[in-house]
Amino acid sequence: MNEEIKCIGCGSTIQTTDKDGLGYTPNSALEKGLESGDVYCQRCFRLRHYNDIQDVSLTDDDFLRLLNSIGEEDALIVNVVDIFDFNGSLIPGLHRFIGSNPVLLVGNKVDILPKSLKRGKLTQWMRERAHEVGLRPEEVVLTSAKKNSEMEDLLKTIEKYRKGRDVIVVGVTNVGKSTLINGIIKATAGVQELITTSQFPGTTLDKIEIPLDDGKFLIDTPGIIHNFQMAHYLGKKDLRLIAPTKEIKPKVYQLNEGQTLFLGGLARFDFIQGERQSFVTYVSNDLGMHRTKLENADAFYEKHVGGLLTPPQQDEVSDFPELVRFEFSVKESTDIVFAGLGWITIDSPCVVAGWAPKGVDVIRRKALV
Repeated sequence: MNEEIKCIGCGSTIQTTDKDGLGYTPNSALEKGLESGDVYCQRCFRLRHYNDIQDVSLTDDDFLRLLNSIGEEDALIVNVVDIFDFNGSLIPGLHRFIGSNPVLLVGNKVDILPKSLKRGKLTQWMRERAHEVGLRPEEVVLTSAKKNSEMEDLLKTIEKYRKGRDVIVVGVTNVGKSTLINGIIKATAGVQELITTSQFPGTTLDKIEIPLDDGKFLIDTPGIIHNFQMAHYLGKKDLRLIAPTKEIKPKVYQLNEGQTLFLGGLARFDFIQGERQSFVTYVSNDLGMHRTKLENADAFYEKHVGGLLTPPQQDEVSDFPELVRFEFSVKESTDIVFAGLGWITIDSPCVVAGWAPKGVDVIRRKALV
């Protein structure tokens, strides 16, 4: 091949020689793609048709290089975050990479949060959290890539701040960034599912430039991989269990001091000290919860992980990281957040501990709900 052909799914350069390399596609598939005008690499083809994910070989340096290049552009930066995993989907130090470019903070997957949560309160909460990490967005927008009406509102906001510039969309893996861009393309050009989307981390491999009417571009970038996200420790089946696809139904647990709550076999919440009180869990409706005595919790986990306590599945237990403990003394309304899994809201003073797989963050934050 003399001229460079890009996969319209992930942006990688198409090649037909290295089966294990990025952008590989068989000659026969390439010929068909060139005839139809839709050229996909084998990886994207398998992802689109069989939901079969293959690992990518991009390094942290690659992502850093891409981030560094953003500050050199004159563009509107659209930073997409997953509202359900807000802390896990912030890009550390993003404000240092964007130069003087304006930023829109877009909270995606708003449809999975309880309807009782007021949008005004949520956008204010997001703005406060963004300020804490040095990000000063022009506006905070809530959206769902699955709903056309939400997409239209987002497009109007982008157009308001774009002012004739390119639009660069950035986000960590798993925030629904490519789904969002597909929604924008569908809304503006009537083209459905141009970019490969998946619930698995790392499906966009290079920058993808989509032309806008005025000669500028909407630019999708690869998802930045956060290694402390829960998604990196789970298989396909378990990922579907923990990633909510419909509105979360909060569950309330009345706990006494000295009780433990297991979130499947992925995390654990200990009520160490305090008056009997209610704890509200916000996790996927499909994740099983189990209560036991704190003094028996270690033995209970060892006996039941991979069985009663799933995920992980039985055949994955030997490779699953040990759970690591984080203790918190709570004085006011607080969320204890298990990165990529959800959170537990506490309203009364107490001492608690959260456990998560080694490498996955457990943090406290001002209560969202």
